[in-house]
Amino acid sequence: MSIQEGRLNCKQLQLALTNNYSTSRMQCVHLWISLCLFEVGLCNVLQEKHVDFGLRVFSEVSHSSPDQNLAFSPYGISAILGMAQLGASGSTLKALTTSMGFSLQERGAPRQQRLMQRDLSKEEVVQSISGVMVDRKLGLEKSFRRGLGKAYQSTPHQLDFSQPETSLAVINAWVSDYTEGMIPNFLSSGALSEETRLVLLNAIHFRGLWKVPFDPRMTQERLFHCANGSSVPVPMMSITQRFNYGDFVTEDGVDYDVIEVPYEGDSLSMLLVSPFEQDVPLSALTKGLGGHTLQEWRKGLRKVNRQLTLPRFTIDTELDLKSALTRLGLGDLFSQKNADFSRITTEEQLCVSKVLQRVKIEVDEEGTKGSAATAAVIFSRMAVEEIVLDRPFLFLIQHKPTGAVLFMGQVNQPQQH
Repeated sequence: MSIQEGRLNCKQLQLALTNNYSTSRMQCVHLWISLCLFEVGLCNVLQEKHVDFGLRVFSEVSHSSPDQNLAFSPYGISAILGMAQLGASGSTLKALTTSMGFSLQERGAPRQQRLMQRDLSKEEVVQSISGVMVDRKLGLEKSFRRGLGKAYQSTPHQLDFSQPETSLAVINAWVSDYTEGMIPNFLSSGALSEETRLVLLNAIHFRGLWKVPFDPRMTQERLFHCANGSSVPVPMMSITQRFNYGDFVTEDGVDYDVIEVPYEGDSLSMLLVSPFEQDVPLSALTKGLGGHTLQEWRKGLRKVNRQLTLPRFTIDTELDLKSALTRLGLGDLFSQKNADFSRITTEEQLCVSKVLQRVKIEVDEEGTKGSAATAAVIFSRMAVEEIVLDRPFLFLIQHKPTGAVLFMGQVNQPQQH
């Protein structure tokens, strides 16, 4: 072989190796991109299912008290039952995943839950935390502990439920701390017993300032037309600016509008929803409420000039969610005969005794302050058109990057706490 031929072969070999390296590198890049897109897809699906389930629970609760003020945390109930999923098995797990639309026991799902929690925690005005209080004598399955850590970055805290009032004081102090004192006495005396083995907890605190605050000098007393037919004078705030606004029609032909009021930073906002006609009840809007409804609103909003008139209001709601969850197909959670939480422990048979939520919302000219605590107690078995919200309306506070609905509710009587 000549030297020239040898040089030629070496160049060909070098070119071949370079091409192989480039191909392998491109394949790795494609694989990495595919994995990232897959992960984003999983996270988006989980977020959508969270929102959908929370809105459906609210729909059930609101139909039980159509004329009352109501504040609720969709994210809080999804978080609590997500934790319950980690410890469920058999028909109980199937009921939870079917009703909620997702399973945190699936591969990759706990990480997506943790990432959603992380994205919420990036917001300076939002504080959200999940906790688990467990009886000190109860041995937990390793898979349950591991799942709690992966999905919620939560480590169980031991309590002595043989002293229920002492344990109750510890839990109430935990909730008070993480809601900045807005919910000081979450659980009432008697909520726990010596048969209590586990309490799953979620606390959310939010303090958002309006991107453009209402001028207090524009606040005037006006009549608010309540759901029960009466009218009461209330302080009504007013502002004129460009809002995201849309008008919609329900499947039953009810016309209503949606207006978005942003908070500082634009990543959180309040959606205000009200029927056009004064005598239309809010139940006409909450019927069939789900994640698809929120998506429809988001797609239909457009920038327009509006004068918004909104009452100052404070709502403080305590809820027992057992009936609403049962109507959504989750009755087995509360059944001493059928509940299966063997992934929590194999030492005793467990079932949920109650699912409770307390939410407090305060809205004024500066912004919104809200706190929510949710618990599952487990025991051994626009010339500018003016939009005047002087009649019942819905409100939702949403974290737009994740889609999480932190709070929502209905205002029927602004002066009634």
